[in-house]
Amino acid sequence: MPELFVTNYNARFTGVSATAGNVLRQQVKRFDVALVGQALPGCPTPLSRKAAHQHSMRPPIDRPFSIWHVRRNPEMRSALWLRDVRGVPIKIVFTSAAQRLHSLYPRWLISRMDAVIATSRKAASFVPNTSAIVPHGVDTEVFAPAEDRNAAWTALGFGGKRGIASIGRIRPEKGTDIFVDAMLRFLPDHPETVGLVLGRATPPYRPFLNKLKAKVIAAGLGDRLLFPGEISAEKLPSIVRALSLIVHLPRYEGYGMTPLEGLSAGVPFVATDTGYYRSFSADGQVGAIVPTQAEAAAKAVQDLLNRPVDFGAAARAVALERFSIKGEADGISAVYDALWRGDI
Repeated sequence: MPELFVTNYNARFTGVSATAGNVLRQQVKRFDVALVGQALPGCPTPLSRKAAHQHSMRPPIDRPFSIWHVRRNPEMRSALWLRDVRGVPIKIVFTSAAQRLHSLYPRWLISRMDAVIATSRKAASFVPNTSAIVPHGVDTEVFAPAEDRNAAWTALGFGGKRGIASIGRIRPEKGTDIFVDAMLRFLPDHPETVGLVLGRATPPYRPFLNKLKAKVIAAGLGDRLLFPGEISAEKLPSIVRALSLIVHLPRYEGYGMTPLEGLSAGVPFVATDTGYYRSFSADGQVGAIVPTQAEAAAKAVQDLLNRPVDFGAAARAVALERFSIKGEADGISAVYDALWRGDI
């Protein structure tokens, strides 16, 4: 019987999916682990919920119980039903990244967890039963620097000599409009640069996306501020390592992996003061933290790109030394071990 079950019930590949998959690829080297629900890139073939429930009925060999690691409300609910209604010998671990107060129902679900892992001190302040603070890590082998960034950018076929990108869901909360406005200020004076808006707009946000596209066309930058759409997890590393800068300007972010993936690939960033970005920046050494304003973001982009220093080695070092996926897996494993020992 597996000793660890990692859930992923969301059919769409989201930031939560990405972080779960990153850790799971490490965990398969350490535990007898099963993925439950939807597939994740590079991870074991998932079990159905029914099959996972059946495999949980008896404790694994040499363990008093199995652990279910959950990250979303439906996953918490499913594990609670298994533990509390069916009386199955499991313990439940929940990862909380939100840097704001959960609504009433999620708070109740979280209060029923056996252990809670927060991704930052601020996230921990919004949940009452935090067992450990373990920042998300990046897979530094997958997000590795390009041998020749210029050649890598040229190979993508977007034109220009260098690229700047915003990566993530297209919606006001993620600040896509702030990025577009910043690029409308920056790009006219930098004809060698191409901006990319990489991400998907779900149906409620397609009018928002269409307005942004119309604004770009009206500014005469339709050939240099592009909207390629959503990029698959498999293709994303090849784009990230080819960029000269990542610009991420959300109005709210729980954690935010995109700038960290850039650092791992030797790419500095500009970001608003949300998520975990200030820590990623290493006190401004490899990233600029700006107000939630297009003008400030455009100025920071220009300042970073005009500096004579190559940030690549320093950015990579921050990812390797402070935010590796191995470090995250180590921190999570310590929580599991404490549960199995009975210390939590």
